Amino acid sequence: MIKRMQRAISSNEIKDVPGRRDVSVRDLPGIGHRYASLLGKKGISSVEDALYFIPRTYEDRRTITKIADATENGRFHTSVGTIRSLGMVAYRGSRKRFFKMTIADASGSITAKWFHFNARSMMVRFKKNDQVILTGQVKVYGSQKEVLHPEMEILESGEAESPELKKILPIYSETEGLPQKTIRRLIKRIVEEYAATLPDGISETIRRRQNMLGLADALKNIHLPAVDDDFDGLAAGTSEAHRRLIFDELFFLQLGLALRKRSLSGDKRKSYDISNDYYDKLKSYLPFELTPSQTRAIADIMGDFKKPCPMNRLLQGDVGSGKTIVALMAAIVVIENGCQAAFMAPTEILAEQHYTQVLFYAEKLGLKAVLLVGGGSRAVKEDIYNDIAEGKVDIVIGTHAMIQEKVSFRNLGLAIIDEQHRFGVRQRAALKKKGCNADILIMTATPIPRTLGLTVYGDLDCSVIDEMPPGRMKVTTKLYGERDRNKVYAQIMQEIENQRQVFIVYPLVEESEKIDLKNATDMARKLQHEVFPGCRVGLLHGRMSGEEKERIMAAFKGKQLDILVSTTVVEVGIDVPNASLMVIEHAERFGLSQLHQLRGRVGRGEHPSHCILLAHVGSTGDAMRRLKIIEGTTDGFKIAEEDFNIRGPGEFLGIRQSGIPNLRIARALNDVKTLHAARNEAFRLAQEDPGLELPEHRITRQVLQERWQGKLELADVG
Repeated sequence: MIKRMQRAISSNEIKDVPGRRDVSVRDLPGIGHRYASLLGKKGISSVEDALYFIPRTYEDRRTITKIADATENGRFHTSVGTIRSLGMVAYRGSRKRFFKMTIADASGSITAKWFHFNARSMMVRFKKNDQVILTGQVKVYGSQKEVLHPEMEILESGEAESPELKKILPIYSETEGLPQKTIRRLIKRIVEEYAATLPDGISETIRRRQNMLGLADALKNIHLPAVDDDFDGLAAGTSEAHRRLIFDELFFLQLGLALRKRSLSGDKRKSYDISNDYYDKLKSYLPFELTPSQTRAIADIMGDFKKPCPMNRLLQGDVGSGKTIVALMAAIVVIENGCQAAFMAPTEILAEQHYTQVLFYAEKLGLKAVLLVGGGSRAVKEDIYNDIAEGKVDIVIGTHAMIQEKVSFRNLGLAIIDEQHRFGVRQRAALKKKGCNADILIMTATPIPRTLGLTVYGDLDCSVIDEMPPGRMKVTTKLYGERDRNKVYAQIMQEIENQRQVFIVYPLVEESEKIDLKNATDMARKLQHEVFPGCRVGLLHGRMSGEEKERIMAAFKGKQLDILVSTTVVEVGIDVPNASLMVIEHAERFGLSQLHQLRGRVGRGEHPSHCILLAHVGSTGDAMRRLKIIEGTTDGFKIAEEDFNIRGPGEFLGIRQSGIPNLRIARALNDVKTLHAARNEAFRLAQEDPGLELPEHRITRQVLQERWQGKLELADVG
């Protein structure tokens, strides 16, 4: 269906539709090479980029307040005055400096201060006796008024008296050499000339149903607000103009997902016979009872197998929740129906971990499982390739090594992809193509907020394992600073004396000349010889060969090592029940998801477990916020929401790797109502006109292609 739609949109047809979005800003009159280069630093290279360069906030200049009347009331005040003095000032008793400016009008004066500034830029932009307009929150200290980091702009002669001054003004993200006035002037010109020519991909029917503005009006209102517009709505990003652009972005994302899902459901395969022979046998071998969440996830998968179209399911579950067993249950049903299963993991360590677990049960069931990773002799690999091609292998567990051209399956029925965000979309596509309409089961231990899941995985069915197996120990987390290092070493020693084992994780393998961080190689040496001379210390990092890694991990699992010093190579797939303490050095350097994954390496046995976050001086506000979140909760879904709020959707999920368009305006967690409205309209349209062939959907079809930029061809890999 998607291919049919792609064929219908020829290059000639696109040229017939007015308002191409890719006109370069370099080709616009009055821009010039210098401004084009500066705009490029803000990601603006085309007319479309400029139109969607949304103001970060707005300034209400409709009321100009005398400096004497600006009060400390929590509101932002706008005043006009003249710079009386400016320059850098040192803190008392400190080498640190701030930038200070005194501004006065006929009624009084106010001090403006900047603690984060570029001194050269400030001295070039502003001069004594310049007339300026400034906006900010006022603080009063005795008789002196102050404003921190105000929005400020130089006024031309006579501009202070102009009625044009009193308006709602957009404030854009700046770059040096491109001040607000210049950005506003350039974007105003582009809006006035090009906004009305852009093709509006939301049909009039949908616009009426959703009671929303046309695209051109929304762009004009956002960049050039009228005096009587809703200032609070504009500043909060909730105005009608914002709603339209957010809807627009989410609608085309959801429409692509809807068409992908519809296309997938059009593929056919024979439904599976579920006899439960292997399933019941496997359950009888398990040394534990499945949790209700695991049972529900298995039931979802079995329901998919009974359908005549391939499964495309996302299996979410926190670290240690038991996703691998659920995946193995799925694999044995496929194998029982004469097909093969492939299990792809992002690292050799994780692949080996899965292989060890799967092999134990496969041998009991009389099935053949093989491990396929990058290392090993050519002769051994050739034998594995032949066995896979001849159907002598039931389950292949491996890394991206299994998507090489020389690997050919006799009948691949199920592709299981673990930690999918660590793979590029083309790698996932390559695995699926090894079979004919193979079922896809994507697993992730990075919990995804439900609304964000609808955004990125809207074309997949979703199962969630939201509880831990019985007996899984809760991990107590504590945040320490460098001055607490001796305390941390004492706790490490206590765990070892109690016959437990310890992970110590560092962000670097070797010392970096540019970054002052402790590194795993040097610290392993120091810990062994200076700090814990009586203990057995091992080192593990990604530059080691597969055999070296395997030997070190076997020694740690076999209790031949007390301390394992490692990089993030242990982030996923390490299962050592006797390890009860995880120490993360330079914890401020790690993301929330990584910290949560690393913490999940302990608490896998019967012993109380702990995670120590060692942070270092100079950590940023976001870094400390991350550490406080990890210290305060072990709930993966809460952590995921906070991670999303800090990093945004692109970085959080690696959207560039996910085969879907980037979100520039919409924030799925904040725009839930708009997301659901856009999703409902998109899926309704995909149902009513799946080829987007009706005349009123001709422009919708064109804009969809432009937004997805050819990525619809990856529709069937999730």
